[in-house]
Amino acid sequence: MNPLVSIVMLSWNRKDDVRESLTRIQEINYDSLEVIVVDNASTDGTQKMLEIDFPHVHLLRMYKNVGIEAYNIGFENANGEFIVIIDDDSFPEQNSIQRMVDRFNEDSELGVVAFDVRNFYQYDETENTVGSTDKIEGNHYIMSFNGAGAGVRKSVFKQAGYYPEEFFLYHNELDVAYRIWNNGYKIQSFSDIVSYHKYSPVNRSSWRAPFYYTRNAFWIMWKNYPIEIAIRETLFFLQKCIYYSLEQSTTIYLKAFLSAIFGINQIKDKRNPIKKEIVQKMRASLDLAFTFYR
Repeated sequence: MNPLVSIVMLSWNRKDDVRESLTRIQEINYDSLEVIVVDNASTDGTQKMLEIDFPHVHLLRMYKNVGIEAYNIGFENANGEFIVIIDDDSFPEQNSIQRMVDRFNEDSELGVVAFDVRNFYQYDETENTVGSTDKIEGNHYIMSFNGAGAGVRKSVFKQAGYYPEEFFLYHNELDVAYRIWNNGYKIQSFSDIVSYHKYSPVNRSSWRAPFYYTRNAFWIMWKNYPIEIAIRETLFFLQKCIYYSLEQSTTIYLKAFLSAIFGINQIKDKRNPIKKEIVQKMRASLDLAFTFYR
């Protein structure tokens, strides 16, 4: 019998997307699934829709929008040996759960299967291309994962502390990826393990994305980097904040830096430097913060 897999979705005011994603999940070819939706106090009728249309789904209600902290509530309540993480506008391809479980069973050091996250709006063009079993990796770098589609061993995830609740939004995958690698597990992507995601500009067209990406980039350095690298990269990143503030006529990056400084108490007890080689080999750009106002 297949091991139980828990699909954990975080929702917030995307009722129609949640309905579509859960409808697609019902088509998955895997016989041992539980679905958990953690709702961040939606006001658009999401919870009522879930109660009526998807009574089999385990609904966890937050009293307010607590950001990614709500994901951790879902992870801790998951009963599966493996957890599949999705957004409220993403879903796994029909055969990807079985393929994911097979990869985990083949390699005890595999901590996370990073799905090949594809654009839902090109679904008709890509659904028939799923099938190659190539492993996507490089010889000189290591990778994080995309929270719109990833499978993780619950034991590995719990050991790493789940997502950093203090981040609220963005860069949470990278932060936990550092810890997973540092604990001796791997993150790998396979081209036949696919999820589809509605890439939406809705939440990325305001100050929220550049602010949280910038602030959390500093916190990632201060929490995880060895001291000499943390100092060097902090100064380098601060220079970028100043440059892009002038280039884009915005103060958001500097406000984010000040927020990181004044909010440092939120991470002061969470600093746990990882191995230098992991920082050097991680394929992740913190410069994403600077792309939203161009």
